[in-house]
Amino acid sequence: MDNKDEPPKLFGTSGIRGPIGTAVTADLALKMGRALSTLLGPGHDIVVGYDSRTSNQMLERALTAGILEGGCDVLSLGMAPTPLVGYATMKLGDAGVMITASHNPPQDNGIKVWNKTGMAYRPNQERELEKIISDETFSNTSWENIGKVKDIKNISREYVKDLLDYVHVKPGLKVVVDCASGAASYLSPLILRKAGCEVITLNSQPDGFFPGRLPEPSEANLQELMKMVKATQSDLGIAHDGDADRMIAVDEKGNMADFDKLVSLMAREVGGRVVTTVDASNSIDMCLEGKGEVIRTKVGDVHVAEAIEENDASFGGEPSGTWIHPDFCMCPDGILSALRIAALVSEKGPLSKLLDEVPSFPTLREKINCEEFQKKMIMEKTEAEFAKLFEDVSEVNLIDGVRLSLENGSWVLIRPSGTESYVRITLGGKTDLEAQKLMDKSKEFMKNLF
Repeated sequence: MDNKDEPPKLFGTSGIRGPIGTAVTADLALKMGRALSTLLGPGHDIVVGYDSRTSNQMLERALTAGILEGGCDVLSLGMAPTPLVGYATMKLGDAGVMITASHNPPQDNGIKVWNKTGMAYRPNQERELEKIISDETFSNTSWENIGKVKDIKNISREYVKDLLDYVHVKPGLKVVVDCASGAASYLSPLILRKAGCEVITLNSQPDGFFPGRLPEPSEANLQELMKMVKATQSDLGIAHDGDADRMIAVDEKGNMADFDKLVSLMAREVGGRVVTTVDASNSIDMCLEGKGEVIRTKVGDVHVAEAIEENDASFGGEPSGTWIHPDFCMCPDGILSALRIAALVSEKGPLSKLLDEVPSFPTLREKINCEEFQKKMIMEKTEAEFAKLFEDVSEVNLIDGVRLSLENGSWVLIRPSGTESYVRITLGGKTDLEAQKLMDKSKEFMKNLF
């Protein structure tokens, strides 16, 4: 298909996301429901859940109407974290839909679609939905075959049981859990308590205004959690984003765990073939040296999931805290990730000590404002010119953006965000000074492109 014939792109790195009323509307949700029913055909079961955002019930009802009109049934979870939607889809559905903007601000929302395996829809499947919506080739069923809505909220009990059978935490661990007033506000503290932890909760009352903190689990937004862990002499802090497909940890000293070190720590524990993304540091490679294999792929959980399937990998994780545990489910699961970190700390001691043992280079990350229409031009220039700035490039990786590996082990990645109007710079240098020099050089390069 020629580019000019391709339908408008709706899906980014992780589903559809954007401001309510402009990028994401009830009309879009209706069309997505109709498109999904059209793609699957009548008689299929589609799991639907949503997080705590104020616009979710509006979108859920529109989406449901579209699904029913196409003759498919809706298996309704109501408010639920993304991992429960993935799990329920794997157990009961032919597809799943999660209405969420994940870590985006309260005024945004989004739609993400899941396969029967619990894995996100692949890019080619997303393009099929986009084409149906663009061409308006919706299938409607007759009045007597309109779909039905079925309540499946009780499957959360099965999810809790399976998680607790899968991970065993030694009793007595004291954990502070910050759920961002999101979809995991009930489930995550409950599961940790049932696992034997003493749990203190923060921001664990669902609220679409996110009054306690914004849903992005960044260091700036987790100051209260960090202070609480230290003040209560807790062993561990856990933070989720709005839909709990991510998990961020805080050590017993009240320090936020380095993203790259945390995923590297878990990768070392799991061993074998491990999938990560091009924006992950070399820590994971150093941790698995002689013990396993690292496979890098594009940023986005669907790409991680695809690489896990293709390579029969044992674990996949992004530095963002989005981890996939394939022998449980192919959906990213921040609650399961929290359980596994809790189990590790209960078994092997303080998180700060475990992280100190992880080899690492200093890692820096920056975002450069870049409008959507500029991204293609900016990345074409980066691909053509960026490597010429360095004399010691050992490898150029163009899987997702432009990643340069330098002969001394340092690296730098420039890639466009798939969800926001930014170009991201991520890099690792052997020393703090070298990392800063690489960042200054990269930012100057980007400045000259605009």
